[in-house]
Amino acid sequence: MDDEVVQRVFQEGGRDYFQQQPSTSTSTSSSSSILQSLPLHVSFDHGYYLLVKSIQELREKKEGLVTVGIGGPSGSGKTSLAEKVASVIGCTVIPMENYRGGTDEGTDLDSIDFDALIRNLEDLTEGKDTKIPVFDFHQKKRVGSKAIKSAMSGVVIVDGTYALHAKLRSLLDIRVAVVGGVHFSLLSKVRYDIGDSCSLDYLIDSIFPLFRKHIEPDLHHAQIRINNSFVSSFREAIYKLKCRSESPDGQSTFFLKDEAQTDNFIEMYLRPPSANEEARINDWIKVRQSGIRYYLSLGDQRIVDKNFIIRPKAEFEVGRMTLGGLLALGYNVVVSYKRASTSVNIGSLSLSLETIDTLGETFLVLRGTDRKTVGAEALRMGITGQWLTKSYLEKILERKGVPRLNTPPLVSATSVSHNQEKDIAAPKPIRTTPNLVYQLEDLAQPWTRSPTKSKMEPVLPTWHFASSDRSHGGSVGSSAFRDTMKLAPMPDSYDLDRGLLLAVQGIQFLLENKSVPVIVGIGGPSGSGKTSLAHKMANIVGCEVVSLESYFRPEQVKDFKYDDFNSLDLPLLSKNIGDIKHGRKTKIPVFNLETGSRSCFKELEISEDCGVIIFEGVYALHPEIRKSLDLWIAVVGGVHSHLISRVQRDKSRVGCFMSQNEIMMTVFPIFQQHIEPHLVHAHLKIRNDFDPVLSPESSLFVLKSNKQVAYQDILNILDSVKFCSSVQNFIDIYLRLPGTPANGHIAESDCVRVRICEGRFALLIREPIREGNFIIQPKVDFDISISTVSGLLNLGYQAVAYIEASALIYQDGKILIEVDHLQDAPSPYLQIKGVNKEAVAAAGSALKLDGSYTTKSYLQIILERLPLVERSYSGIHTHQAARLQELVESIQSQWTKQGGSTPSESSQSREVSPMDGIIEDMQCRIRRLERWHTINTVLWTFLMSALIGYSLYQRKRQ
Repeated sequence: MDDEVVQRVFQEGGRDYFQQQPSTSTSTSSSSSILQSLPLHVSFDHGYYLLVKSIQELREKKEGLVTVGIGGPSGSGKTSLAEKVASVIGCTVIPMENYRGGTDEGTDLDSIDFDALIRNLEDLTEGKDTKIPVFDFHQKKRVGSKAIKSAMSGVVIVDGTYALHAKLRSLLDIRVAVVGGVHFSLLSKVRYDIGDSCSLDYLIDSIFPLFRKHIEPDLHHAQIRINNSFVSSFREAIYKLKCRSESPDGQSTFFLKDEAQTDNFIEMYLRPPSANEEARINDWIKVRQSGIRYYLSLGDQRIVDKNFIIRPKAEFEVGRMTLGGLLALGYNVVVSYKRASTSVNIGSLSLSLETIDTLGETFLVLRGTDRKTVGAEALRMGITGQWLTKSYLEKILERKGVPRLNTPPLVSATSVSHNQEKDIAAPKPIRTTPNLVYQLEDLAQPWTRSPTKSKMEPVLPTWHFASSDRSHGGSVGSSAFRDTMKLAPMPDSYDLDRGLLLAVQGIQFLLENKSVPVIVGIGGPSGSGKTSLAHKMANIVGCEVVSLESYFRPEQVKDFKYDDFNSLDLPLLSKNIGDIKHGRKTKIPVFNLETGSRSCFKELEISEDCGVIIFEGVYALHPEIRKSLDLWIAVVGGVHSHLISRVQRDKSRVGCFMSQNEIMMTVFPIFQQHIEPHLVHAHLKIRNDFDPVLSPESSLFVLKSNKQVAYQDILNILDSVKFCSSVQNFIDIYLRLPGTPANGHIAESDCVRVRICEGRFALLIREPIREGNFIIQPKVDFDISISTVSGLLNLGYQAVAYIEASALIYQDGKILIEVDHLQDAPSPYLQIKGVNKEAVAAAGSALKLDGSYTTKSYLQIILERLPLVERSYSGIHTHQAARLQELVESIQSQWTKQGGSTPSESSQSREVSPMDGIIEDMQCRIRRLERWHTINTVLWTFLMSALIGYSLYQRKRQ
């Protein structure tokens, strides 16, 4: 997908961009890099993908070590980026924090030992082993060193605030700047608290005094520039259970272990200068001090559900000067206390004893990332204390009350004075053309300091009922009251992170005001992310999720009418919802998509303790369904939007420009006619901007081999308790637009892959990263209707290749082993898949597959076995042409039977006629040649003018 972008980044054998332009910071330039600096502004996911591809290509183009620098302000996400790249590439990450001196100020430029870091990098570049320092932040000094072997370090990443400093740039091959994240969130929060009385530059100089002078100028030297739109998210929430430790000796055996860790923290809460006495504690800023390090989070962000305290991962490190800057702006420290913690790890969980000095009490806290696991471990440990859901801050305020407001220091109504402005050397803002900016909505400020969303409000709206008159509706909990009180829709649409928080808050609001049960419906097109959202919500509130696919009618499914509303067994669904509303047990159907029939029914009862159930599906917000629901949530975007963008990109490559609306009407006709009209009525509308192809969050590590493995050997490496198996027969069809540059070859990246499996259609989106023996691919297959496949054909896509295979699948929840029997391959291929790279590698070693791996796609494997002379110019092999024709005609006939529009004669001939494909390809080549001719004419005119001018100049001098 991004091969052209990566090529734009590279300048093979050339000089660095900054050799051509003098640096404003120092005379030192980046002389050893073979990358060309370009104004690329990309998302975090896109930047991760570009960086991995750039590292891989650079390793092929140069000998020796590849060095990468990832710089940016605190909280921007640079460390997360470095860790995600290292998990794929397997490189060495050198944190600049280890090169600090023993000073208290962690972000002070003078505290970094650049000489030691330069020596380490030079040693590794020259092929020598080296030792990097290890810094202890509690002891405030270096405590030793760590050996780094050059032979094991094909790639080294330097991660730190000053990683792009002029002293290091000459040693870096690739320079990456990361801005945004919670760094921007803090700026947005302070601007909201203070208002427009101060300029943005003044706020930056107050909160991050070193940023504009020592950090921002270096970020402009990056070749890849990432705008991280991350905000505090409950997608990876922390679940806590907390109780008083009445008799800590009962759990003393846990904390006597050698691995028990002891920490001492000082936690402070800062009240905004504009706050009144009744201000919410959510508006306060929390600062946690640990040794010489300071961590900041925006307010008391949490969700309380039953006994659980649920918090987002929203803490980031700042310098001591940031705390001083906030105090200078008028923030007041209203609460401060010490927290002593002793913790041990129990598998994926953490158990802590925490003593709060102000309260004089000790608490037992169990933490984890999965709600059910935390609850089960608490039961297993036999913790019987009363669970507490109030924060330490709330308990302190209960005991001592909210401190009275003091008169805050006056904040200057003007921006920085003229003399101050001269002292701060702010670089000239970089302005980029729209076609080089990816997902940037606000260019009013330089890219290094402007939040990526122009309307980023730190305060979310609150839920309320459309009618506040409860007198006529009956008592709370009665059916009359439930039918009368309806939620008022949220005024705007929200991204996935804010939408998840609002959805959970909406459920809690209904539980408090409408009694149980609360029935939630989540609707949206296929691939929009509604199922993922439903399960994340269920993990937070601890409820069941029911898919509307369970209500398919078998007779409708046999006719491939998956996307038809009439395919749902609406009477059974209504009966189930009615039973749930009246607190009765009900039987939910279980539908087997492979056989196209109902396999069984499962009993479901909503307990008073939970009180919530979520229904998710394409038609969850249909009027016949939503009238029985309490909370309506619509989700759009995700893979659904990605396909539209992909088609638009493919069309533009062949010189045909189409609007997204035109593509939508053709590829997703059912969405516009039967789904979208219902989504506008949702109480909560969510835009899922998740990048399904490039995001490292959804990646699978895959090992592929054609070595024969015995069935018993596969069973031996899988967990027998969780083992399950299945069989799938599938056909993969590769669709490509005629005119796409191919040179007679079929590249998988140029194709849209559609899988036909058990009568259903799925879109398989793959932009894999191949690293060593591993294929790192996104897990973003999603169901589509036959109308979408027919729509792609109507848009001119041509079936150019296919793969027919059967797969035997064995899995245990951690590892999936797939044995694929390809129709045109003499022996089966085995794939090991998992989210954990080490677990996949261990499974491969256990099956003795080392040395037999391949990273070729099945398309490559099949086409390489076919004679080259039998391929047409468009890349279609004559051996496959007849079968492709048969598959295309079958798809179109099925769609026509369902009432779909028949493609125009021109579209039909374009899809099935190789001659038309050749003609369109030639026309595309002619258009490109015409453009090159125009460019060459301009260049030759400019060159000849320059020669004539130079000749006249020389003659005049003589």
